[in-house]
Amino acid sequence: MKPAALQRCVAGPRTYLLLSAALRPSASSHRQKKQGTYYVATAHKKGTQQSKGRQPLVCAASARGAVPGDSSSNRQGSSESVVFSALEQRLGGLCKFLTTLFPLWVVGAALLGFHHPPLFLWFDDACVTWSLIFCMLAMGLTLTFDEIASVFTRSPQLLLLGMVLQYSVLPFIGFLISRHWGLSSSLAIGVALVSCMPGGTASNIVAYIARGDMPLSIMMTTASTVMAVFTTPLLTSLLVGTLVPVDGAAMFVSVLQLVLAPVIVGTAVNQFFPRVVQRLRVYTPLLATAAVVMIVGSMIASNVAVVSRSGWAIISAVLALHSCGFGLGFGISKAMGLSDRICRTNAIEVGMQSSALAAVLARKHFPHDPMIVAPCVLSACTHATLGSLLAGYWNLTSKDQE
Repeated sequence: MKPAALQRCVAGPRTYLLLSAALRPSASSHRQKKQGTYYVATAHKKGTQQSKGRQPLVCAASARGAVPGDSSSNRQGSSESVVFSALEQRLGGLCKFLTTLFPLWVVGAALLGFHHPPLFLWFDDACVTWSLIFCMLAMGLTLTFDEIASVFTRSPQLLLLGMVLQYSVLPFIGFLISRHWGLSSSLAIGVALVSCMPGGTASNIVAYIARGDMPLSIMMTTASTVMAVFTTPLLTSLLVGTLVPVDGAAMFVSVLQLVLAPVIVGTAVNQFFPRVVQRLRVYTPLLATAAVVMIVGSMIASNVAVVSRSGWAIISAVLALHSCGFGLGFGISKAMGLSDRICRTNAIEVGMQSSALAAVLARKHFPHDPMIVAPCVLSACTHATLGSLLAGYWNLTSKDQE
């Protein structure tokens, strides 16, 4: 398929409410205030032309029976609007602003956790696990079951390319670094583990700032999260299994509990209570960002000695891992003739992985060796910083594309 035709697979008549009511693509939708109701642009592609029609902001769920028993919902796609008060609009704007600063919060939490550990030591393993579950639940609140199924059928060529890049580029680089960077076996395991993770929710925020293709970003994050139930245990066994024994079945169960179950619960809540979820989604991105920040701070605080001993070798290894992920994700996409918007999206999705999930899995499955956690917590700080710098540059230098 030609690149132009490949890119057209992304477009289609649909209203996108991505991330939250307060955080949505700047190129494909514009927020306006009209008589107390938010409006978003609906992208309609007819041939090569796009319409300028607008419709009331509705739940991200497709409205095909999204509200069971509601006579105003039908199977042809009608949907219910949610009216936001002036206070909710102001709070939404504040949440959006604070969420876009997440790299600052992550780096700040890492520094505070390192220099003042008691600030985060109360945030124990149970809090870390439940915080990660909350992040996955928040992702589920942006989806419907039809959308989860559609990520494998809508624009399958671009999605397939993204999945191949995401589960090949970083694992391959992670394998090379873990074997040839001169790291101890513990740090090598941590690097390999990070490279096997699915895309993190933070990548959607960075893609938004970078003027990326938001529908594709959400689809890739969702698909990689669902596939992580199988790919993460498999890749971890392949990459790490030669260093230490890995219980793939136990890791499969962990990923199922930490990732898939909360995503399904969140999706079910959104499917059956879309109007309630519509209001909650104004705040969930900021709450999920706060959860990631606390996870990073806690991991650093409880492993100060480990991070101190790891030294420049692990810092340079993690920096190389994510830099190569960003660079190759963009370069390979560009070489295939894809648009800059899609290239930026692929670069971000490949370069940013769920370090929080890696840290939780490291603690759960390698409790005898705390050094394995060090690459995971350093990875969270590294990809957040690199991603935000790239996003800021692309935001300033790129033009809106359809």
